[in-house]
Amino acid sequence: MSAPDQFSENQMPLFEGQELLFTGPKGGELSYVKDHRQRLHHRFAEGGARGMPDYELLELVLFRSLPKCDVKPVARRLIDTFSDINGVISARPEHLAKVRGVGDLVITDLKILEATSHRMARARVMQKDVLSSWDALINYCHTAMSHGDTEVFRCLFLDRKNVLIADEELGRGTVDHVPVYPREVMRRALELNASALILVHNHPSGDPTPSKSDISMTLTMESAAQSLGLTLHDHLIIGKSREVSMRSDGYL
Repeated sequence: MSAPDQFSENQMPLFEGQELLFTGPKGGELSYVKDHRQRLHHRFAEGGARGMPDYELLELVLFRSLPKCDVKPVARRLIDTFSDINGVISARPEHLAKVRGVGDLVITDLKILEATSHRMARARVMQKDVLSSWDALINYCHTAMSHGDTEVFRCLFLDRKNVLIADEELGRGTVDHVPVYPREVMRRALELNASALILVHNHPSGDPTPSKSDISMTLTMESAAQSLGLTLHDHLIIGKSREVSMRSDGYL
């Protein structure tokens, strides 16, 4: 059924992506939306995010993307689809676009939020002694990688004082495999004049248990590093809600 060519004054259409909302008789819908937004803004100003569920925090973000719509249904659909707010902002644009009510403005704002969260988490570990900031490093890895839908391999390069000097993505693969080339990792370490490494990759399945190929690759990487006088501190595998340290679990 096609949309009518004209609308009455009390039925002004509001479009965003696939969403089509009407103000209702005498603008009642817009009055409700305005009051609801004011209540949420007030709650956040008074108590911050404490006590607010993920979908309400997401609403606060969507207020700017969808200035004239009731964003609660959109926020709930996003949370239902991607589980939590981290899953929402980490979702790929093409997956976000499939959610009713989500258009280009929403996707752009969510990707800006994702980039900002990554920068903030990364700032807590860059140019610092990583071994004494381990919790911050783990938090950064989870923020950047735990909700990916393909495996990503990255390497953290450290100097002689174990200060993080570079964090680089060196491979992107499929849902259960990522190609890793020890020669390329070592070449890059020498280019950066690094003294130590931490390997990191994610398991999109959510289970960070090392596979046989994970273990084999790690041992190969450790041997290559030792031959060049480099130290492989750890290989972290990031799952949805937990991680595995191959050093702590005895694989190294």
